[in-house]
Amino acid sequence: MNLYVYSDESGVFDYINNKYFIFAGIILFSKKEKENLERKYRSIENDIYKNNNYVGELKAKVLKHNEKRRLYNIFKNVNKFCCIIEQEKVLKNIYSDKKSKQRYLDYAFKISLKEAFKSMIKRNLINENEIDDIIVYCDEHTTATNGIYELGEALLNEFKCGTFNREWNIFYEPLFKEMRNVKLNYCNSKHTTLVRGADIIANKVYGVVVNENWKDLRNLENMNIKILP
Repeated sequence: MNLYVYSDESGVFDYINNKYFIFAGIILFSKKEKENLERKYRSIENDIYKNNNYVGELKAKVLKHNEKRRLYNIFKNVNKFCCIIEQEKVLKNIYSDKKSKQRYLDYAFKISLKEAFKSMIKRNLINENEIDDIIVYCDEHTTATNGIYELGEALLNEFKCGTFNREWNIFYEPLFKEMRNVKLNYCNSKHTTLVRGADIIANKVYGVVVNENWKDLRNLENMNIKILP
């Protein structure tokens, strides 16, 4: 069994002007499930295009509320995950340079994905001994090549090899000891349907928390939520 992950971000990682930063996305179990969702998503996108004068990619920031709701509802029964970073609580020295910011964001992404996988194992949705590959698709941004490599390596260590905390002298066992590999892909959302879907999901979560409607998080069905720090 392969796991397919599609993710995107919402907000800016800058505690001075932004209170929250969000990672969010979906986790799929098969190529067939992936292709079915892509068809449904593109069908609704085409309908939205027909009834409007939109040009270019349908990102959450240009869509009306009801249009975003239509697209979000496609994922109602799909396993979703999100990470909500409360930026005011993050150590300020993390914001001091680009590399430390990226390391923290990589950590946040990795941990939120791990929590989602652990929840899925607990609910018997997946068997940790039957996972072959994890294929991750993220919206491309300005991450340098070595930054992409570092995130890919961090995900592989977390899920296949295990990690070691030197400060506490603790080894954390991997979730999927029998798995083969993690394949990390940064892609243009214009050409990757379900990354556009992840943008809609991230925007939905962002809208809930930025308006301080925390109780409404409970209404996000099939959503595994991680709040940091």
